[in-house]
Amino acid sequence: MANKPTTHPAVGSSTVRPAKAPTAQKTMANTNRWSTRVLVTIALLCAISVLLSFVEFPLLPGVAWLSYDASIMPAAVCGFAFGPAAGLACGIISVVAHGILFADFTGALMNLLVVIGFIPPSALVYKKIHTLKGAIIGLVLGIVFAVIMAVLGNLVVTPAWLGVPLDAVVAMIVPILIPFNLLKGLLNAILTLIVYKAISNLITPKKDQVKGR
Repeated sequence: MANKPTTHPAVGSSTVRPAKAPTAQKTMANTNRWSTRVLVTIALLCAISVLLSFVEFPLLPGVAWLSYDASIMPAAVCGFAFGPAAGLACGIISVVAHGILFADFTGALMNLLVVIGFIPPSALVYKKIHTLKGAIIGLVLGIVFAVIMAVLGNLVVTPAWLGVPLDAVVAMIVPILIPFNLLKGLLNAILTLIVYKAISNLITPKKDQVKGR
């Protein structure tokens, strides 16, 4: 009986190895999420956020002690571009820097609560629904959570650290605190949409860019 032709094991293995190499290279090519360019952009947005925290003005007549600044907007843009973690980090850095520069730790804590309420929900929804509709839904949720966090913060922080009676804080919730924080959140949302639309394709990594967003 004639011997059957056999294939040398080395031949079989040599035909498989070249097919695996491109897969490994492709996987490595997609791990540039936190590249140097992205980190520099996040740092720049943090710096802009700190600078904007110095520009304050009142929103409600007769309530000069509640002022608005647009420092949360760069952090929200950062969250839309690079994800919730990056946006939250940018917001926290801005709040801490402003609190240290002004020695206003009570205000920093209140702003931190608003940052935690506004940025993660909006960035998370936009990450899942990467459209204008998703951005609007996320920002609306961010406004709602930011208002809740601001009210809770005033109920806890203001009486404990500033000595304001709790009854006085409760009396301000409906006529002052909710309208102010709703208006503040609305301004932040509008500015975020405008600025992010204008610069999204400049700051977002090319692999994550979406045409027409």
